[in-house]
Order: sequence, then C-alpha cells, then structure tokens
Amino acid sequence: MKAYFLSSQKAISTAELNQQGIPYEYIPADQSYMEPLKVWMQRRAYTAHDEVRLNAETPKLEAILKQFEDEHLHTDDEVRYIVKGAGIFDIRSQDDQWMRVELEAGDFIIVPADRHHRFFLTEDQQIHAVRLFKDNPSWVPIYR
Repeated sequence: MKAYFLSSQKAISTAELNQQGIPYEYIPADQSYMEPLKVWMQRRAYTAHDEVRLNAETPKLEAILKQFEDEHLHTDDEVRYIVKGAGIFDIRSQDDQWMRVELEAGDFIIVPADRHHRFFLTEDQQIHAVRLFKDNPSWVPIYR
C-alpha cells in the first residue's frame, strides 16, 4: 500500500489512515487470507462476502469503471481485500483533501460509510478483490 495526499504528495502512514477513520491492514495474499477477514467480519458486523474480478477482457469494463471514477459516497462501508492485481482509491480526508491509496495484493481497506471517494484500476486493468458487506449493502453511488 502506498498512500499520500494528492495536493502535496506527502506520504500517509497506516496510523494516519486509521486516524482518518479508514481502517487498513496488510493480510498476506496466501491460502489463509479468509481467516483474518472473518475476524473483520465479526468485529464490524459484516455478514457476507463475495469476490469481484475485473480485467481488460471483462465485458463493458469501461462502463463499469465509469460509474466509480466520479466522486461519490455510499451509505454503507465499502470494504475491499485485494487478492490479486491493483486498484486506487482517492478518499476525502476529514478536512476535505484528496488522499490517494494505491492498493495491491494483500491490502485490506475500509472506506467508511458516507465518506466521499472514487476508484480506478491501475494501467494493468486487473483486480481480484473480496468484498465484505452487511445483509443489505447499499453501494448505490451518491454523487457529490
């Protein structure tokens, strides 16, 4: 994980992300990654998970990604664990600055409910992620 403020390029530590209300943890992307994710599920009352895979061959990939590139929020947490590939979250800080968080295999992050953000794939256009959520997730984007 690499995190920094877009305006200044100042690095952001894991501790600073947590202070911003954005939990982050590195969980090795090996066969046992579901065990630590189950701990997060219990801790945060997430009741389900699924997996998403996107790559250059994904039908309508451009349209899928277009809905995430504009600044928006969700009324539920957006939880991602990166199994393979990479992605980028731009997340608003508590004082409304953009923080860029570049994620790759092994990175786990929670973008809290009601926090403005946007998401992009890297140039490789490949990601395999586990998503954690509550019974009835509301990931409908609410654009700013």
